[in-house]
Amino acid sequence: MSGHYNLKALIKAIRSCKTLADERAVIQKESAAVRTSFKEEDSFTRYNNIAKLLYIHMLGYPAHFGQIECLKLVASPRFADKRLGYLGIMLLLDENQEVLTLVTNSLKNDMNHSNMYAVGLALCTFANISSEEMSRDLANEIEKLLGSSNTYIRKKAALCALRIIRRVPDLMDHFITKAKMLIQDRNHGVLLAGITLITEMCEIDEKVCDEFRKATGYLVKHLKNLVTTGYSAEHDVLGITDPFLQVKILRLLRLLGRGDPASSEIMNDILAQVATNTDSTKNVGNSILYETVLTVLEIEADSGLRVMAINILGKFLSNRDNNIRYVALNTLNKVVSIDTNAVQRHRNTILDCLRDGDISIRRRALELSYALVNEGNVRVMIRELLSFLEVADNEFKLGMTTQICLAAERFAPNKRWQIDTVLRVLKLAGNYVREEILAAFIRLTCHTPELQFYTAQRLYAALSNDLSQESLTLAAVWIIGEFGDVLLQGGTIDDGEEVKQVTDTDLIDLLNLVLSSPYTNTLIRQFVLTALSKLSVRFKELSTPQQSHNQDRIAEILAGFSSNLELEIQQRAVEFSNLFGLNDVKLGVLERMPPPEIRATIMGTVSERKPVGSTRTDKDTVVDLIGDDLTSPTNGNLPSSSSGPSTQDLLADIFGGGSSDLGGGGITSPTIQQNGKSTSAAADIMSLFDSTPTPTAPSTSASRSPAISPGLSSGGGAGSLFDLVTPSNSTPQPVVQQQQIQPQPPKSNLQSYTAYEKNGLKITLTPKVAPTQPGLIQILARFQNTTGEIIGGVNFQVAVPKTQQLQMQAMSSSDISAGSTETQQMRIHAPAGAAIRLRMRISYNQSGQNVTDQQDFSGFPADLTGSK
Repeated sequence: MSGHYNLKALIKAIRSCKTLADERAVIQKESAAVRTSFKEEDSFTRYNNIAKLLYIHMLGYPAHFGQIECLKLVASPRFADKRLGYLGIMLLLDENQEVLTLVTNSLKNDMNHSNMYAVGLALCTFANISSEEMSRDLANEIEKLLGSSNTYIRKKAALCALRIIRRVPDLMDHFITKAKMLIQDRNHGVLLAGITLITEMCEIDEKVCDEFRKATGYLVKHLKNLVTTGYSAEHDVLGITDPFLQVKILRLLRLLGRGDPASSEIMNDILAQVATNTDSTKNVGNSILYETVLTVLEIEADSGLRVMAINILGKFLSNRDNNIRYVALNTLNKVVSIDTNAVQRHRNTILDCLRDGDISIRRRALELSYALVNEGNVRVMIRELLSFLEVADNEFKLGMTTQICLAAERFAPNKRWQIDTVLRVLKLAGNYVREEILAAFIRLTCHTPELQFYTAQRLYAALSNDLSQESLTLAAVWIIGEFGDVLLQGGTIDDGEEVKQVTDTDLIDLLNLVLSSPYTNTLIRQFVLTALSKLSVRFKELSTPQQSHNQDRIAEILAGFSSNLELEIQQRAVEFSNLFGLNDVKLGVLERMPPPEIRATIMGTVSERKPVGSTRTDKDTVVDLIGDDLTSPTNGNLPSSSSGPSTQDLLADIFGGGSSDLGGGGITSPTIQQNGKSTSAAADIMSLFDSTPTPTAPSTSASRSPAISPGLSSGGGAGSLFDLVTPSNSTPQPVVQQQQIQPQPPKSNLQSYTAYEKNGLKITLTPKVAPTQPGLIQILARFQNTTGEIIGGVNFQVAVPKTQQLQMQAMSSSDISAGSTETQQMRIHAPAGAAIRLRMRISYNQSGQNVTDQQDFSGFPADLTGSK
């Protein structure tokens, strides 16, 4: 069972194997022979066996049984045995194995060896496998060797010290003094290892930087020598002297100059010299220039030096090497916020990168282009980005439409340009537009009556030509349904373009075509059904010639969807069909929605204050994003109307409510009232069926009603139209009416409950149950001032659980004179047997100080709403 004579014979035998099975057989036979041979104490045989075993290990076969034999070789006095033994230890052991503890003594002995190469073997092994425990044991030996007179040993000792501070940062103090000496060394190898050690120290602990900032002059001197020295065969790489050392010095200078003007001033001149004298035609030179740029941009450098650094990155963009161009774009992305004007000078080169064949470069150039857009170049930049959008990969389009539109919103010169830009986006990438864009576009149109005809006409023409873009279809259907009367009345566009007069028949034909299009989905059908219902009211208001015929067509289209398999579409069709027979109600339900409240978008404020702009079409128009939510009619949201966490949002969290949508199950969030201004969309719906108009101002909840049909819930339950409307041929059902509630003193037999009493302000609540309407509770709130001075600016907010609905009238007066009383009426509709719980927030001004307080109240009788 004898093995091969030596390593050469083993390699020859393994290479001659024709199959993997043959190779395994040879390896198994040789491993068995090596195990048997280890029992002998012949050092020559051990040397051969370890050599063969290491080769077997490199092939991926187990060789762990040779670990102890490696330790025996290390103990041998022969250098060849030590070299192979240490190689075996580095390959077969790692810092987590217990056998490693046996190596510590051998390493310590060899670190004190008279032969520098034996010391080098020990240091090399230590730097590769030392554990935390070994680092602590041999730290003193390494520190001693850092002061060796031999450059070969000092270099390796510095790398061992690097291993120690990575494993045990607490031992860093042992090497700071010796590390300062390494900076003054003239040997490039020692200097390179020493600077690497100091850089690691500075990165681990910033306080160490103060220790080495005094040595900045030495580093500058070394770098200057490297830049100005002539040819040196020992260190030359493609005509540049020791580029590795130059890069290391630049990295350390970057750490030392960060946040320290004094050190930065010392290195300014040499950095300019390196940037000027380094050859940029070779990759070696580009690596030094790149490190120089990073150093300049991170230290407290002069503005001129920063501009020069950015110009170097601009030159990188013209390089043929894609890696260099990618690095330049990536770095410019990081510094564009520091010096935008300097980066702007390379705008054309950056835009050229959008047409690069490498997708990574296109992506980085795109990100940088977004950051370069400002008020001065918005037309040019957006035009270029739009040109790229036409040919961009689909994975880019969603992000592009978002970023382009955000830039257009922030920097649009006027609203006309902004609207044209959004229209262009919808035409080019309508299938990759976020809902926020659509919502903000609708909001912008609603707040710009001067451009409503223009927008409607453009969308009508675009939709007539292309039905494949979903967002374009949704926007066009929404605008046509809401502003169809404006489109039918006609108008002019001041750009010399002829505008074809649109008739009511044309509108119905177009919407009918959308319904039958193969690109139409459930969401679009919901929009179209609501738009048709709204157009029926617009036609009637304008008394169009074909009004009667078109009304019949709309009714026929709606009837065709009354048995649709999609429940949402079926319900809308049935509700709208029933609404056709209720003329007075229909006019109220389908009237034009109030403009949504202006609010902040994803990155800033909406550009609602921009001038409208001329009616001339800008040849440079491109894409725009305004940001905000336009949820589908399924969720019943229009563009949301709050800018950040409002009082409503805070109170909505009280009882676990989420968003305040009118969804399929009616109201899904707590109803919140603030001094008579309702935020409940259900209250607005109910007011449409009232015989007495509500005197309160229009609430912001109008902007939270369904996207096209205000006040109509998109699902069944509490928000269903059948809960609110009684068809003429059915039995009348009781409907909660929102009547004018006049504050009146409670009857003597009604009990009052004190809800708040602080700072001289007392609030009592007097409930009254409507006998004919179970679950409807009228509450009179009385605000009594018991102090001798006025209490002003009283603001009373109330939240109820999401299973209940709340309406509030305005307070009789927000200022309460001394000794007087003011009142406020509210109404709560709750399920039978439900407990009435209120969370109140009261704010007022007393003696020049603003007071805000919050209090819960649940003192009403449990049977106030009846029994279940």
